[in-house]
Amino acid sequence: MSSSTKPYMIRALHQWCSDNGHTPYIVVWVNDRADVPLEYVKNNEIVLNIAYGATKNLQIENDWISFSARFGGVSRDIWVPVGNVMSIFARETGEGMGFEVEPAVEAVPERPTPEGDEQPDGDDPGPGGRPSGRPSLRIVK
Repeated sequence: MSSSTKPYMIRALHQWCSDNGHTPYIVVWVNDRADVPLEYVKNNEIVLNIAYGATKNLQIENDWISFSARFGGVSRDIWVPVGNVMSIFARETGEGMGFEVEPAVEAVPERPTPEGDEQPDGDDPGPGGRPSGRPSLRIVK
């Protein structure tokens, strides 16, 4: 079984945006697997600026996208399963690509824990929710 092309497409479109002076944004389906500021979530979705200038330590791995960013002046660590990414697009032109949300049932390993961090006992996120219907892309301004 071959690996998903999704993380490769996300990395490629992120690089294309950066090379062309555009701002890459991702739309993420938020469930219990995504660690994002919940106060900015609407309809189980959040739009995140993933430009190098807006993030710190951005990593787009095959399973996770992680970085630190400021929300309301407060630095927050963001962890998003690649399977939860619904689209990536350039803010300035709207060009990009949409994806289906992938189920989290054993498809995405647990979030990596940095050395020295311990997770509390009984913190089992369980299988994530999945949106119903066809995926759609909205223009966000």
